[in-house]
Amino acid sequence: MTHPVRPEVTIVEKKLLSDNWYFLHKVSFDYTGRNGKTSRLDREVYDRGNGATILLYDPKRDLVVLVRQFRMPAYMNETDGLLIETPAGLLDGEHPEEAIRREAIEETGYQVRDVRFLFKCFMSPGAVTELIHFYVALIDVEDRISDGGGLEEENEDIEVLEVPLSQALIMVESGEILDGKTIMLLQWALLNREKLR
Repeated sequence: MTHPVRPEVTIVEKKLLSDNWYFLHKVSFDYTGRNGKTSRLDREVYDRGNGATILLYDPKRDLVVLVRQFRMPAYMNETDGLLIETPAGLLDGEHPEEAIRREAIEETGYQVRDVRFLFKCFMSPGAVTELIHFYVALIDVEDRISDGGGLEEENEDIEVLEVPLSQALIMVESGEILDGKTIMLLQWALLNREKLR
C-alpha cells in the first residue's frame, strides 16, 4: 500500500458560531489536494471533546449490559429519541480508561475490573471532532454495586438493560438498536465471542 499524498491545509479564518453547549466553529481554509489545485472551502466543525464507550459482557449469562436514554438529535430525525447504547461519555480531561470506568458505574451500576482497549475511531468526521475510545470488560452479577441510571444533577434518565448477546445482534438487524458505537461493539463481540469466554 502506498503512502497517501498529504494535502496542504491553511486555515484562513476560524469563527465561533456557538458555545452554548460545546463549540461550533465556521472554518474557512485553503485546501491543496492531490492534483495540486488549491480551493477555498468553508466547513462547520462541532467540537465536544473526545469520548469513550465500553461493552460490558457477562460470559456466565452470555449477555451484554446496555442503556436506553433519550437523544434529542435522534428524536429530530423521525424516531422517538430513545436509543439503546453501550455506556459512554466524554473524557472531561480524564484518561479514556478512567473516564469509561466512571461512566460504567454512573450509567449501569457495574464496577468494572479489567478493562481492555480495543480501538478508537471518529464517528462523524465530516462535522464532529470527537474521537471515541472503545473498550470491553467482562463482568458478573457481583460487580453491580448500584442501580446506575445516570446522574440526577445532569438530568440523566438512563434505563439499564441486560440483553442476551444473540438478542442484541437481532436488535441491530431489526433496527431496534441504531447507535453506531453500539453496533460496532456488538459486531466486535460476535467476531471475538470465543475470546470473551
